[in-house]
Amino acid sequence: MITGMHALIYSRHPKALQAFLSNVLELPSVDAGEGWPIYAVPPTELAVHPTEGKPEHELFLICDDIEKTVAKITEHGIKSTPIEDRGWGLVTTLELAAGESIGLYEPHHPRPPHKT
Repeated sequence: MITGMHALIYSRHPKALQAFLSNVLELPSVDAGEGWPIYAVPPTELAVHPTEGKPEHELFLICDDIEKTVAKITEHGIKSTPIEDRGWGLVTTLELAAGESIGLYEPHHPRPPHKT
């Protein structure tokens, strides 16, 4: 029934974020029209967490080796917070253009199988 997920990142600096996705993460893309790229991403997971506060959504990139991934990304001038072990995985935050950020983690929990 569901064949994928389309995620949106809203940014005040879209060109800088697109450059990060293209040049640093090397994600392939297609032109959706008028030069607007849509990026292919690896298989995605979706989880639901309880909250007592205002509902919100978070976006994390997943990697197999966070130390190696952070080392490669920082070669491009991207800064990251110290890596933390949160039990369910190792987590850092990548600091992008003009103070924007995105989470990165190496999961320690079981991962669901993906349709091919």
